[in-house]
Amino acid sequence: MKYLIVGLGNIGPEYAMTRHNAGFRVADALVESASASFSTERYGDIARMRVKNAQLVVLKPSTYMNLSGNAVRYWKEKEGIEVENILVIVDDCALPFGAIRIKSGGSDAGHNGLKNIAQMLGTQAYPRLRFGIGNDFPRGTQIDYVLGRFTDDEEKAIGERIEVAVEAVKTFCLAGIQTAMCNYNNK
Repeated sequence: MKYLIVGLGNIGPEYAMTRHNAGFRVADALVESASASFSTERYGDIARMRVKNAQLVVLKPSTYMNLSGNAVRYWKEKEGIEVENILVIVDDCALPFGAIRIKSGGSDAGHNGLKNIAQMLGTQAYPRLRFGIGNDFPRGTQIDYVLGRFTDDEEKAIGERIEVAVEAVKTFCLAGIQTAMCNYNNK
């Protein structure tokens, strides 16, 4: 089976360690776990790797967050991957820091990257892994919070949470979304 694993984020050093780039960080850790590496190709950085019998195409779009759908649609079509075999990894400020929620579809919940992917794929029924970044910000400052860096305490704890997300991605590919949801949601 072939899977398209998409870590969402924004390119450029000014965004590298921001909360909004949690998807990039999970994708980096996934690729590193297989001793694979990214190469720059059309619409983003691509890594190809295997997890047992699953072939993974890991994408970090270079289109910036709000236009991620262009990259997802291109690589879906180029690789011949079905929508149910796409997993989008995205930051979520509605979840506590480090929490993981895997869903088979749903709304974009106001996330512009997810909104654009749904527009470009013509459906909201694509799997996603939401990585909690918390919501400790005053009203009206969400953009600054999301584009800000994790606290020192969060940065110390994030490695372990990213590893849990990597294992959740592997479970999604090897055992399916239901098993991944049962094993990793609320952990």
